Amino acid sequence: MDEYTARADILGCKVDLLNMDEVVALVQHMVEKREPRHIITLNAEIACIAQDNSQLREIINRADLVTPDGIGIVWAGNKLGYSLSERVTGIDLLYNLCRQGAVQGWGIYLLGAEPGVAEKAAARLSEQYPGLKICGTHHGYFAEEEIDAILEDIRQAAPDILFVALGAPRQEFFIQRYKESLQVPVCIGVGGSLDVVAGIKKRAPQWAIRLNIEWLYRLLSEPSRWKRQLVLPRFVWRVLRQRSS
Repeated sequence: MDEYTARADILGCKVDLLNMDEVVALVQHMVEKREPRHIITLNAEIACIAQDNSQLREIINRADLVTPDGIGIVWAGNKLGYSLSERVTGIDLLYNLCRQGAVQGWGIYLLGAEPGVAEKAAARLSEQYPGLKICGTHHGYFAEEEIDAILEDIRQAAPDILFVALGAPRQEFFIQRYKESLQVPVCIGVGGSLDVVAGIKKRAPQWAIRLNIEWLYRLLSEPSRWKRQLVLPRFVWRVLRQRSS
């Protein structure tokens, strides 16, 4: 991390005290500097995993920018005495950067999701943001022996921003491993965002997003996620323990 911002410490993970507008402005600065940068959108589940996984925690704390992806991180930050005003989720950041990219002429590359999904997402983004330059796509179901060809395709496309939708924490390890080789100014992990952008999955309605219960909508829409939600009580307990220590 450069001299950009102050950071919160949540379960040993550093989180930047920035809102969406500030993040977009910082990304523009990163694009202009042309140095490979890694942005992580952190939620409660990944923060808990990172507390038990030193390698993942190191990647998070070495990232150039970490945003509060989820109301749990915002709650934790404020509970611990920091000032976190809003969520900066992966999908919202993707949309905001594509909007800005259409104005600035940035090249965008989409990597991840099932075969065909990234192409559908690219078509929708191009329709939504006229002038946006999608310079490449590739699905996320690739074998180890295919990685070199994918990396070369990304290098040839020379995007300004690479959105990596491989799911956390796989996408974080991927970016950390290859960002210097790729030399893309901004690499961002965006989880399952391409499925939503492509229309494969529906996002929560605006009223649920405003009430910060998007997680509940997703659980009701995808009951199979209930095991993942079991991390939330553990996250709350660990934050309260950190606060009292």
